[in-house]
Amino acid sequence: MQSYYVWTVGCQMNKADSDRLESALGQMGLDPKDAPKDADVIVLNSCVVRESAEDRVVGMLTSLKPVKQQDPDKVIALMGCMVGPQTSRLTERYPYVDLFMPPQKFGPLIDLLGERMGIDPEGCIGLLTASADIATYVPIIHGCNKFCTFCIIPYRRGREVSRPLVEIVGEVQGLARRGVREVTLLGQNVDSYGHDLDGNTDLGDLLSAVNDVEELDRVRFLTSHPNDMSDHIIDKIAGLDKVCEHVNLPFQAGDDTVLESMRRGYTNEQYRKLVDKIRDRIPGVSLATDLIVGFCGESQEQFERTVELVRDIRFDKVHSAVYSTRPGTIASRGMQDDVLPEEKQRRFRVIEQLQEQVVTEINADLAGTRQEMLVEGRRRGRWFGRTRNDKLVFFDDDRDRRGELVEVLVDQTGPWSLRGTLVESGRLATTAVASAD
Repeated sequence: MQSYYVWTVGCQMNKADSDRLESALGQMGLDPKDAPKDADVIVLNSCVVRESAEDRVVGMLTSLKPVKQQDPDKVIALMGCMVGPQTSRLTERYPYVDLFMPPQKFGPLIDLLGERMGIDPEGCIGLLTASADIATYVPIIHGCNKFCTFCIIPYRRGREVSRPLVEIVGEVQGLARRGVREVTLLGQNVDSYGHDLDGNTDLGDLLSAVNDVEELDRVRFLTSHPNDMSDHIIDKIAGLDKVCEHVNLPFQAGDDTVLESMRRGYTNEQYRKLVDKIRDRIPGVSLATDLIVGFCGESQEQFERTVELVRDIRFDKVHSAVYSTRPGTIASRGMQDDVLPEEKQRRFRVIEQLQEQVVTEINADLAGTRQEMLVEGRRRGRWFGRTRNDKLVFFDDDRDRRGELVEVLVDQTGPWSLRGTLVESGRLATTAVASAD
């Protein structure tokens, strides 16, 4: 075993899981490859939250059959949400796959490779930490207790289990010593953190503890559930200097009847009041959200309430998705997916076009302002990074700026990114800036 290839689809939690696995594989002495055919170990990290994601996984799995036939010594592993408690159907369908691992269950692969390579498997498990990049993800809670009718996550990732606070802080301290400047604390419902611990610890307490890590510059978190966004958490976001003023707060649908069918546990009015509270207590906060169009029984009139919510609140980012029935969910067992596919796509385009207009206007207001950004690397020949409000910014400079907190004067804006000129020691750097996207 000398090399590996990890393919990932899905949410940030999957990305974090893959990062941790890749870090362990690298510390075991395996080198990454750019294509599965070139690797000794092939891992697919799967997602089934949307039908389109599952289709991509099936396509990748199918493409690996001839690769395994050509070289039977290759190790192929499927991990993530496609792997549920029972794997017999997967084993029958994909007999050439060596291992099926549920989310966060890396042990079988680590054990197998450790034995083949003559490495103590117990020691290998200890290598599972986040990779040391400028900005990285740190899972703090796994699973979900909400059981929204459209969602498969509780059945694949299980119930909520919070990691001990001291364990998380220790990991963040180690990452910071290795050069990480920003961490994003992750969970399916990150603001449920601590509810299963001692009853006295919550996300606000964890934010305070991570904020005290000296070498760290920034702290983010996602994704939140409106029902668990407490006053304590909001006040910590407002008061802690390293915690960024950005909140991801999915509302999923704008109509109360649809929200009830989804089992979301709040109303349109309650969501709006929560947004008002967040904006009142956290000056300059930016907001992101998730929503679903075409859920079971959603009428045109009900969809219009989603449109109104997007128009009124003016989110900085909207992750919209077309509803697809997920086998095993509550909706799949008792609700009819009765919105026509072409109508779902039309509604999806309405949201996308509206949000592009909204964010174009929001970003245009940033022209001429100075923004602090953490430089994460280079892309398309320019340095890039994000502001505290999670705005993507590009600038030009000949020097190595990776990992630096810099200030830029925004002089070009677009819906998806900003471009600016580097500000140095109170003056603007004489660097030409290309047109914005």
